Amino acid sequence: MRPTLISLIGKRVHFIGIGGAGMSGLARIALSHSIHVSGSDNKDSSVVKAFVALGASIATSHSASNVDGADLVVFSTAISSSNPELVRAHELGINVLTRAAALSILMSESTSIAVAGTHGKTTTSSMLAVALQACGADPSFAIGGTITASGSNAHRGTGEIFVAEADESDGSFIEYNPFAAVVTNIEHDHVDFFATPAAVEDAFKNFAATISSDGFLTYCADDAGAVALAEHMKELTCISYGVGEGSDLTLDSIELLAMGSHARAVWHGKSIGFIELQVPGHHNLLNAAAALATGLQLGFNAPDLLQGLAVFRGTGRRFEVKGTVHGIRVIDDYGHHPTEIDATLQAARRYSGDGRLIVIFQPHRYSRTAAFAPGFARSLSQADRAIVLEIYAASEKPMPGVTSQMITDLMSNGEYTPNFIEVTDSVIESAQPGDVIITLGAGDVSSLAPIIVDGLIRRFD
Repeated sequence: MRPTLISLIGKRVHFIGIGGAGMSGLARIALSHSIHVSGSDNKDSSVVKAFVALGASIATSHSASNVDGADLVVFSTAISSSNPELVRAHELGINVLTRAAALSILMSESTSIAVAGTHGKTTTSSMLAVALQACGADPSFAIGGTITASGSNAHRGTGEIFVAEADESDGSFIEYNPFAAVVTNIEHDHVDFFATPAAVEDAFKNFAATISSDGFLTYCADDAGAVALAEHMKELTCISYGVGEGSDLTLDSIELLAMGSHARAVWHGKSIGFIELQVPGHHNLLNAAAALATGLQLGFNAPDLLQGLAVFRGTGRRFEVKGTVHGIRVIDDYGHHPTEIDATLQAARRYSGDGRLIVIFQPHRYSRTAAFAPGFARSLSQADRAIVLEIYAASEKPMPGVTSQMITDLMSNGEYTPNFIEVTDSVIESAQPGDVIITLGAGDVSSLAPIIVDGLIRRFD
């Protein structure tokens, strides 16, 4: 029997992999509910240290004894079924829940808004949370990235609304049962779990079927997959946004700038003001439109929502400027699908102006590389120089014949360079004022950005 939020107060919940973005947010909210938190991670980190400071008991290795005495164990589907803590929990008969199921419990007493989509869900959920804060709503939120302004990926607010990023990667987002949901787009990804595009579409249909009957779905009218989903949900109120005519919220008078963008917002045929963003890219205007439409449908007023969007300064690893040295700008971004890379590099090209665009890309998972190598090659070809690292395996085993060279073989400007030190040395030595250097991918490529910044400082000191 699944526990309730009230029943967990005063009990001990153990989080396997507590240092991860999703798990750490849940654990932080659990602590705020006077739930005793313990956890484990395979390495020490600033996140782990922060939990220890908050009174949680954290182990920096996975051991069966870590779960002894726990009342509930929470794990992400990235955790192997052979993990000693998971095995021990089952042996002891401890209640075990996925991250998604645990999040649904934490949201259960709130008006929950689940933000889903193949791309843009972290930014959209962050924008929605910040916009609602500007309205005085003080929402709770659990997001897969850190909101730049607050430095946090989770918060227990005093308001009734709970904004949650809904990850589709393993199909577990059907656990949420939200009052309302946002779907930014639907595209084939996570090929290790979804063999075909149709499998992804079915997962989103199953997710949308869990939305409350008196709630609503906000969807992008510019995305064919999202439109098909809305057409399927005939019994549910559906709110559309996009640049085409006929959407409930339409964007026009669009202007894309080097580090920002703006557009007029028209709600049900009436102009309600301008979206003014400090983050670049057409895709971010659409993300902002999703947040704005959702806020309006919830009954909040346009001026406050627009003010919230205007002060939004991004999330960690989403076109995050890590430093500027001697006119050379270094950016880190999480993009790991061809569509995401395409949008990111279009924004980066505007940002670079007359300077060169130098990209260091790390493919994420063998299965994704094998499926999308031609798409990666096309997207990366926008750069003046594209250096491709070896594949970040995540939890996958190597696939015969699948390497990053599959991508660079399809490019005229691609360099297959698996050695991190060789890459950073080359980029630091060759960068010139006006260049934009971007580290790109969902693996550990982000660790290179601060190294490059430090190296440039030493070079020009």
